[in-house]
Amino acid sequence: MSKAKQVREMSDEQLEHELRETQKSLFQVRFQSATERNDTPSNLRKLRQVIARIKTIRRERELAAANS
Repeated sequence: MSKAKQVREMSDEQLEHELRETQKSLFQVRFQSATERNDTPSNLRKLRQVIARIKTIRRERELAAANS
């Protein structure tokens, strides 16, 4: 799901849902990391990148709607 092209093809509702789910996953991974049960530390970075990608695309859509 992490490719920008795939994210751009999503509707606004799908983006909101995906953002919430990714943020929940990030919280769980952070919690595992704090309790030293994190098997894959690279997941922190990947999840943060996905969240940033989704927020960037949401902002692009907001600006495009404002300029229209």
